[in-house]
Amino acid sequence: MFSARDDLDNPFARHGHSMPADAAFLFSHGPHTLRTAGVQEVIQTPADGSASPDGPLQQHIREAFGRARSAGIARPIVVGAVPFDVHQPSCLFVPQQAEWLSSWDTPVVSSMPGLKSLVTQPDQAGFEAGVARAAAACAAHAPAKAVLAITSRLTFTAPPFVEALRSRLRQQNPSGYLLQVPLPDGGYLVGVSPELLIRRHEYTVQSNPLAGSARRLPDPEADRIHADRLSASSKDHHEHRFVTDDIRARLSPLCATLQVPEAPSLISTAALWHLSTQIHGTLQDPPANALQLACAIHPTPAVCGTPRDAANALIRSIEPFDRGLFTGFTGWMDADGNGEWVITIRSGVLHGEHLQIYAGAGIVAESDPHSEWNEVQTKQRTMLHACGIS
Repeated sequence: MFSARDDLDNPFARHGHSMPADAAFLFSHGPHTLRTAGVQEVIQTPADGSASPDGPLQQHIREAFGRARSAGIARPIVVGAVPFDVHQPSCLFVPQQAEWLSSWDTPVVSSMPGLKSLVTQPDQAGFEAGVARAAAACAAHAPAKAVLAITSRLTFTAPPFVEALRSRLRQQNPSGYLLQVPLPDGGYLVGVSPELLIRRHEYTVQSNPLAGSARRLPDPEADRIHADRLSASSKDHHEHRFVTDDIRARLSPLCATLQVPEAPSLISTAALWHLSTQIHGTLQDPPANALQLACAIHPTPAVCGTPRDAANALIRSIEPFDRGLFTGFTGWMDADGNGEWVITIRSGVLHGEHLQIYAGAGIVAESDPHSEWNEVQTKQRTMLHACGIS
């Protein structure tokens, strides 16, 4: 067993400024892969306040880029992950080398070791009790929505290879954002996120929030019926609108134009149907950089709830663990301010023979505790299937 809020902390908080010399970050979407080698400088300054260009993390990154140029790195970038709680240390670094590859992640033919144990916190009864409590709070509009999560610790008979886990995630989810982030303790954050938090290229900005989910089914007709139910679900549309309205409100002051579709569309992963909205905008001059934009809208109601402070307070009073990097964001930014950050979901932290995985569900007044338990179980399947666990 593992205890509450004591071993899921941010890895930099536990291990200080060190980082393995051979640390390799990987961020892949479609045929394009960013791969780095070596560590020029670790950046653990918290992201709190970094929606402003003068925030402490923004200043640290600018100074780190200057030191990297002095060391001979002509085009420095920053890569890594920011935790759900932006007051915690960031897991970022400036690599010594970075390259873009126009190829898929190379398949690794390797089996996963046997599973020794799997322990979930909270258990079904505990999670459903938390959902009932959160739904009652939402019915009283305090908050209107909250996202509750579970975490499971998998212990294997031998340490899994991160390359094997990464390859299996890519093969099962070819359309997702494949993530590999080295951590100071020698472990890795690894996952395949379906959700783009923010992409910035010069003056163009894009976000693709997901909220509202339904399980995929093996029978095509039954699967389509499930998708149609989601598409027609007033509860899920209500939950999704919280997210798009919040992002609109937070991005609008930074944009000259912003297009937010009135209704979401359906997208699918191997495990789930999602309600999805493609948001596009043109930034004001001077344009905010990718990290500013990410910090301006994080955490969205898709991973926290709304209003943000009330939802976060309810989460902390119910969840018996610290989320760490889960539902934070992972990605990269270059010295011109261009970059991509995706929400850290469908992911886990691999260290030795242990893999810590997570899943969450949005709770509103109409939420049914048993249905929400089924949803988080479905969402964990992405990582479980990659481990060879049905």
